[in-house]
Amino acid sequence: MASDFPQTLVGPSSKERKYDRQLRLWAASGQQALEESRVLLVNSDGPWGDKSTGVSGVVGVETLKNLVLPGIGGFAIVDPAVVTEPDLGVNFFLEDESLGKSRAEETCRLLKELNPDVEGSFYSKTIAEILKEEPDFVSQYRLVLISGPIKHSSLQSLCSAAKALGVPVLYIRSVGFYSAFSLQLPAVFPIVETHPDPESTQDLRLLNPWPELAEAGASISNLDSLDDHHHGHVPYVLLLLHYLETWKKTHNGNLPLNYKEKTEFRDLVRSSARTNNPQGGEENYDEAVAAVLKSLNPFSLRSSTREIFELDECKDLTATSAEFWVIASAVREFYEHHKVLPLPGSLPDMKALSADYVSLQNIYKSKARKDIADVTKIIRRTESQLGRSVEISEKDIEVFCKNASHIQVIRGRDIPQVDGDVQAQKRIRTELDNDESLIPIFIAFQVLDTVVTGIQEGKHPEGSLDDEAVWSSELDRILGALASDKAAPIDDDARDRILEAARELRRTEGGELHNISSLTGGLVAQESLKVITRQYVPLDNTCIFNGIRSSSAMYKL
Repeated sequence: MASDFPQTLVGPSSKERKYDRQLRLWAASGQQALEESRVLLVNSDGPWGDKSTGVSGVVGVETLKNLVLPGIGGFAIVDPAVVTEPDLGVNFFLEDESLGKSRAEETCRLLKELNPDVEGSFYSKTIAEILKEEPDFVSQYRLVLISGPIKHSSLQSLCSAAKALGVPVLYIRSVGFYSAFSLQLPAVFPIVETHPDPESTQDLRLLNPWPELAEAGASISNLDSLDDHHHGHVPYVLLLLHYLETWKKTHNGNLPLNYKEKTEFRDLVRSSARTNNPQGGEENYDEAVAAVLKSLNPFSLRSSTREIFELDECKDLTATSAEFWVIASAVREFYEHHKVLPLPGSLPDMKALSADYVSLQNIYKSKARKDIADVTKIIRRTESQLGRSVEISEKDIEVFCKNASHIQVIRGRDIPQVDGDVQAQKRIRTELDNDESLIPIFIAFQVLDTVVTGIQEGKHPEGSLDDEAVWSSELDRILGALASDKAAPIDDDARDRILEAARELRRTEGGELHNISSLTGGLVAQESLKVITRQYVPLDNTCIFNGIRSSSAMYKL
């Protein structure tokens, strides 16, 4: 019978082969989130005057390139500029035939060639015009990228619209050898899959094993009677459980908890290894000895997780509460009852016979499934009490439980501005005290923003980008704003570093270098992917790059 033959093995699909490397990073759930997302790029805000045709739009397009390749759902480019000769010298996504044409249309066309799965559109007008015609324009997108400098009014309109919708914004600037970008997140931005160091997620529960695990440990009570082969292949988890029981018999039932006791316990385990085992040595004992200090610790709730449990969003649920908070509340109730979080269920590699390892692995997986089931019961009860119409998927509950010990909630900040932002001013002043700080570059970009805004609004004459008097005037105003909350003025050393950074931006007249913008586009795309997939921990909230010294730094401004 044909049915007696094994089914043909099904290999990976063409899509899985195409996106294989990134699926290993953020799995199918992350890829799905990526493919369901549309990204808006505001690539310029009109020309800056006769001597400049506006930003060359390289860093924004380079960022999009790194989102199109992994398969973003779609993108739109807003750029009123036309392609000029200088553009052709720095923008990889333009051709000689593009000269004089819409830059938005040309860059969109060439970006779409990278990945036929991605949809792209363009608008050859300013973002101010679009927002006036379509007030809900931003609601179509999951992320807004702004390639500056642009007018303050346009930046504020975009950021305000995105903030009201909970849409993240990345404001990027790349000029000369310097670049900087800032991330505006919603006021509360929870992340479940933070991808911490695998070692930090190990939860073996050796000091308080559940009955099935304790029974597995007791099953090797005849350890001394095992032949050399089996003795050298007992999983180290079971070895530790066995010797913990031995320790307790001579220590009034107490466990080794402090460093001195753990050291003595480690010596006990080490001394029990067979030194003349001809069957491949006793690597399992080496693994057990190495695991003593990191694995024999009472369970403790991380401070970040405890803070989440104490938040009002977690305690005071409503029918409209986000799924994250409903699950977090259930996990909090689970913790309050059991004094531990749900077991992740993962088991590290170890020397063991395959059958023994699988058996031990099944014990951990079974316990993890039971914990997930307990949390799910709490959630279903809560959903019923709140009158929620849509149940939270079991897959989402499982992912949360496995990552419960490392969940994070980021409190989003606005795009930092010196003008009118007292908190940002204080943080900037604090960072200026460090001679190695890159904050002078950020301040120089703030000056550039005001100069460009002044040109576009007619406050400064066209061509002011290289006018030292205009720069000096705007710089004095910015420094005055920074000094307004302190009696002491900015010291001469800090001022000199700010002047040096400003001279670099003035020298280039707002122009981009492709290599700096390409590198920055890669960094920005990385943060964009974190935000879109809700995996890994994104920037909080400003990154500055100095291409002259090849250094970078992140600041909470």
